[in-house]
Amino acid sequence: MTARPPLRAAAAGIIIASLAVLVLAADQFTKFLAIALLPSEQPVQILGDALVFYLIRNPGAAFSLGEGVTWVFTIALAAVAIAIIVISRRVHSRAWAILLGLLLGGVLGNLTDRLFREPGFPVGHVVDFISTPWMMPAIYNVADIFIVTMMIGVALLVLIGLRFDGTRERAAETPVTADGEATPVGTGTDRDAAFPVGNPDVGAPPTASDADESRRD
Repeated sequence: MTARPPLRAAAAGIIIASLAVLVLAADQFTKFLAIALLPSEQPVQILGDALVFYLIRNPGAAFSLGEGVTWVFTIALAAVAIAIIVISRRVHSRAWAILLGLLLGGVLGNLTDRLFREPGFPVGHVVDFISTPWMMPAIYNVADIFIVTMMIGVALLVLIGLRFDGTRERAAETPVTADGEATPVGTGTDRDAAFPVGNPDVGAPPTASDADESRRD
């Protein structure tokens, strides 16, 4: 089975942009439905206590932290979105393209709220409505789901050493000979090109037999 060729920069950009638009659309559409159909700050049980819809407008971050500095989160989201767009020009890996596209969509979803929802630009409140008390006490939205899961995915790709260009980082290994013994550094196939012959006698002091041979010559 042959390895799949790396993505062209244009193809990676299309994947990232397409997924970002899909996630942004899904996030904003579900928020639209939540505002239209759910009562404000009243629990609506969907799957008992496992899944509850609870509509709130959050000026801060998770757990309502930083409610008085909403503009800081707007700047942070914008910075992350710009960073992803800049990085995308170096991406030739399908895995990285998919993760960055989904992550960008989540970031843009919450950034859209910050920029265009009440009380106004750039301090809009993020619409949250999903509650899973068995998993976490926070109330979140579709954008948050993609941000968290894709950040975990990014961490895994970094952990396995997958680069943006699709190659993998490999730890340096000690060369091994046919009989299973490690080849000393400077000999074997990995020796320094400046010293192509790994002769252990090079530079050793002459022996008695060498002196006799030189006299005979």
